[in-house]
Amino acid sequence: MAKSSGKRRRFGAVRQLPSGRWQARYRDPSTGLLRSAEKTYPSKRDAEVALTHLEADILRGEWADPDAGKVPFAEYADAWLRDRKLAARSRERHEMVLRLHIKPDFENTPLARITTARVRSWRAGLLSRGVGEPTVVKAYQILRAILNTAVDDELIRRNPCRVKGADRYDVPERPVLTVPQVLALADAIAPRYRALVLLAAFGALRFGELAALRRRDIDLEARIVSVRRSQMETQDGRLVDKAPKSAAGVRVVSIPEEIVSDIRTHLDRYSGSGHDGHVFLGVQGGRLRRSNFRATWVKALKAAGLSAEVHFHDLRHTGNTLASNTGASTRELMTRLGHSTSRAALIYQHMTGDRDRAIADGLGAMIRESRDGGGGTT
Repeated sequence: MAKSSGKRRRFGAVRQLPSGRWQARYRDPSTGLLRSAEKTYPSKRDAEVALTHLEADILRGEWADPDAGKVPFAEYADAWLRDRKLAARSRERHEMVLRLHIKPDFENTPLARITTARVRSWRAGLLSRGVGEPTVVKAYQILRAILNTAVDDELIRRNPCRVKGADRYDVPERPVLTVPQVLALADAIAPRYRALVLLAAFGALRFGELAALRRRDIDLEARIVSVRRSQMETQDGRLVDKAPKSAAGVRVVSIPEEIVSDIRTHLDRYSGSGHDGHVFLGVQGGRLRRSNFRATWVKALKAAGLSAEVHFHDLRHTGNTLASNTGASTRELMTRLGHSTSRAALIYQHMTGDRDRAIADGLGAMIRESRDGGGGTT
């Protein structure tokens, strides 16, 4: 039979168990019911100190129900993902990362048993198994987000994802093409994709934005392209047009006069019919897909004498760099590229169309100089 300590405490009580160890008991602040501390202690003094800490946590509002953290990680993670508002493609990526890289290590682990040491060991294990660093960073970010919500739900006291530097990685510097190299690539690629290359570089458009363009989005008289949507491919192969990630992604981009004739030729020969026809289509007349475009891209790189390491997205990176060389300000570049900032207000601070036209004219001057110098086509 357990023995009470005798002296009555202001908060809680301690008693000695038949085993000789000491138990601390206190009133649950939520239910008012008497409950025992999660573990026993070797001495009366240790049990009393534990009660002092519990009382302080309750007074500070930092006490967490020890039973709440017993929820298995997989159960909580599934509910977290189900309730989270995500775009279809982002949801698929989250599900895949959870299934392949997080659940195998934490599936049946109670939330309260996930420690910083455990998280550190899990991350090191992914890297040692050859999982790419970007994927490991993504997995860590998802795990941290789930456990942040668990903290908000008062299931755990603090987030154990506290591994310094685990939420980021150094992105290798991507290549920037010269204007002659862009023009050489446009010459080398299949004619139906020439305008695709030119708009990606001199309009700084993403592949998904280009694939989603309709005829009504291009006004060659005004030399503008309206970006209203972006195409994404789901894991089951479906192509879906979606709104850009942020308000800044919906934008109007001016293009150089020097590529207008190329785009006009493309619209006449290769684009879908009607006002709503897609500007860029595959060889068989279907929607443009990254997977089907890959072989054409690699072949064009080789013909243009460029490294096979150059990605299509590097054309946008090139366009950004070239535009900055025209004297465009940071805000003008962000608007042209459809980027948001940490300050939501900047989303609504757009530059004037005249300044974007000036940037496009500066790009055009680069094209003329390259062609006049013999570095590109005429």
